[in-house]
Amino acid sequence: QVQLVESGGGLVQAGDSLRLSCAASGRSFSRYAMGWFRQAPGKSREIVVAIGWSVGNTYYIDSVKGRFTISRDNAKNTVSLQMNRLKPEDTAVYYCAAALTSSDRLRRSGYEYDYWGQGTQVTVSS
Repeated sequence: QVQLVESGGGLVQAGDSLRLSCAASGRSFSRYAMGWFRQAPGKSREIVVAIGWSVGNTYYIDSVKGRFTISRDNAKNTVSLQMNRLKPEDTAVYYCAAALTSSDRLRRSGYEYDYWGQGTQVTVSS
């Protein structure tokens, strides 16, 4: 069993930065593929970024490429999402998710993830 706790959300202005963190409990964190999802009001949940076992194995949706960076620290059981040049359309509840995997393979769909955090609100004003 893994518990995920997100932190770092808030209210910012367009162009500002935020750093979200996700702390994971449990063992074998390095064997989990991790992802950040978001859900805006009235919209479906969507994946934002994902990372495999290795820090270089990452996936970003087009709308955040060049602005967001995902990273993980297996020694600290954390995964972070650095969000720069935020836009109003980034406003959403952001969720951290974990998937126990047997290989360094990304997970891009919500149904592939086993554990979810409670979410943290990110609001970007124009």
